[in-house]
Amino acid sequence: MVTRRRHPIRAVSGDPANCVFINCPFDAEYQSLFDSIVLTIVACGFAPRSAIESGTVSESRIDRIRKAIFGSRYSIHDLSRCRGQGDLNLARFNMPLELGIAMCRRFVDETSHDWLVLVPEGHQYLRFISDLGAFDPRTHKETAESIIPPIVNWLKSRPNAPPAPFPDQVVGKLPKYLEEIAELRRRSGGELPWSDQMVTAERHVRMRPQRVTVS
Repeated sequence: MVTRRRHPIRAVSGDPANCVFINCPFDAEYQSLFDSIVLTIVACGFAPRSAIESGTVSESRIDRIRKAIFGSRYSIHDLSRCRGQGDLNLARFNMPLELGIAMCRRFVDETSHDWLVLVPEGHQYLRFISDLGAFDPRTHKETAESIIPPIVNWLKSRPNAPPAPFPDQVVGKLPKYLEEIAELRRRSGGELPWSDQMVTAERHVRMRPQRVTVS
């Protein structure tokens, strides 16, 4: 049973310097990766932020995104869906748009924001955002396990980072965490309240990890 309480690690209502905005696809195929990103950020001692955190429907999503980005010192941007999909071969460019908002904030003040770009292995991101050629996006294999190491290693290198676990320690917590999150989401009718996800991630961070071998 989930007990609602204030997230004590680095609460969203606290210092923006401890917050990490998540910019990624929101669909069933990506769900386990999103859940893993949330767990990883919490495990590293930071507070995840997302456009879905407030549940507010009277405010446009772009306004919620803007407030979350400007209320966060860091952001993570996964460009996985920026390629043709479906019968019409359409790409989804919400993620590059939100990355652009984060980049503009940094242009105003280089010390105000820092970001990480993630792409799947072999992704031709330079063909549609050539300006990213000056940076070094981190890659993953489009699995929940593979997206954890680049995020852990990046967060651990931030100037204000607290002591954090190694990636394999976070991976060890994944099975039970993802299983419980899926059950809570089912019981919630498919859309899990942000507060429940934060409480669940925090509790699993404190649990002893399972022994997992990652190839």
